[in-house]
Amino acid sequence: MDVVGKIIRLCQEKGISYYRLAKNAGLAYSSVSNMLHKNTIPSISTLEKICAGLDITLAQFFTEDISYPDLTPDQQQLLDLYQTLDHHQRELLLAYAKGLASD
Repeated sequence: MDVVGKIIRLCQEKGISYYRLAKNAGLAYSSVSNMLHKNTIPSISTLEKICAGLDITLAQFFTEDISYPDLTPDQQQLLDLYQTLDHHQRELLLAYAKGLASD
């Protein structure tokens, strides 16, 4: 698996700059930049931080296709949309959903 390539692809898919990734992950920008530009594979602990910065789990990082066979198409669509949101957007969505559920 091309770990660095996957990090780059996930940043592009999520619209996250490398600076934002470093900040979200609690890493120095220079460390992230060096890793990505020199194609240096991060340690597991660094990769865990990067995954947190991307708002995914380590398991999700290593899984190409996460399927949930028990979900309806509407539930799968919601989950797919949720995965595209940034942290703040997810918080807003969850607050809105909780408000709807309490009606």
